[in-house]
Amino acid sequence: MYNIQLYNKIAKVGTDNFKADRYTVGEDVQNPDAIMVRSATMHDMEFNPELKAIARAGAGVNNIPVERCSEAGIAVFNTPGANANAVKELVICGLMLASRDITEGAAWAKTLVNTPDADVAKQVEKGKSKFAGCEVAGKKLGVIGLGAIGALVANAAEDLHMEVLGFDKFMTIDAAWKLSRKIEKAASMDEIFETCDYITVHVPSTPETRGMFNKESFAKMKDGVRILNFSRADLVNAADMKEALASGKVARYVTDFPTEETVNVPGIVALPHLGASTEESEDNCAIMAARELIEFLENGNIRNSVNYPDAEIPHTGDARICVFHKNVPGVLNNITAIISSQGINVENMISKSKKDYAYTILEISGTIPDNAAETISTMESVIRVNIIK
Repeated sequence: MYNIQLYNKIAKVGTDNFKADRYTVGEDVQNPDAIMVRSATMHDMEFNPELKAIARAGAGVNNIPVERCSEAGIAVFNTPGANANAVKELVICGLMLASRDITEGAAWAKTLVNTPDADVAKQVEKGKSKFAGCEVAGKKLGVIGLGAIGALVANAAEDLHMEVLGFDKFMTIDAAWKLSRKIEKAASMDEIFETCDYITVHVPSTPETRGMFNKESFAKMKDGVRILNFSRADLVNAADMKEALASGKVARYVTDFPTEETVNVPGIVALPHLGASTEESEDNCAIMAARELIEFLENGNIRNSVNYPDAEIPHTGDARICVFHKNVPGVLNNITAIISSQGINVENMISKSKKDYAYTILEISGTIPDNAAETISTMESVIRVNIIK
């Protein structure tokens, strides 16, 4: 039996993937083999020795101590693309919120006097000019980050008759296939900054991207630019953004990540992190996260890990040895030497690396000696060994 501990409310359509005769699933599960989580902060949590994996039902993993997990041989999964459509739809809404003073207009409409002697229609006609805006058709949108969400946003904006300019330093062939032929490729982020009327950002928060929207980047932008941030709050320097709004350099900033610095600021439309808050998105994320854990726990295959490489081969043998190790020379030779010395027959294998870490699966025909995992674990640079039978 495998134990799966749940943090936050995980959609039942996802947890139903765990068969009752093989899994114990719940919030009160002790000594879990794996954890499913949405937004709970895990940085101060102590992990039990049995914990092998954490699956985040969503894309961002800022709430998970990824490096500490890597050092312990705990695979961290996310669900890229599962909530992409939900976020895309909200970003398109954000385009309208950035263009038309919808939120202020709706708030003002609630103040209209509704009495027998009041003419609401006359009040509307008198006051509506305060909330005038502009149309998006014919404007240029810069999309920074063309992954699962950014590509959908770019294509949808093109359908709205916007001119779309995209930039992604790590553009993949698969992502390129998903883009409309009409999306233009920017040579650099500066080209986005310098030429676009609207800018939307879809990149993770990393040391390189944090604060990428700041005084220096604002200075390169067109006056009256409108900026959308549905990725992470810390991509934008809040103090610099407020200065840019006050000066008119930025006409409107729409963000899905309110902070103490950005709430109740003129020119900022702050939404309460609604990007993936749809029934469909939560279901999709839960299903994808559950299936990633099942494939890993039962077969050792890794799909969509943020800290270890994707690696999978068909489970056709009698058992398999799965080794988490440092990405350094000689480790794989040492592992296979031990396997050979114990008379273990390797039917198939795969070894992949991701930055400082690597993962090796050895498909075995026959039996695995009881001391095989312990012997491999004592090797320098080996972090963890899982045996699947």
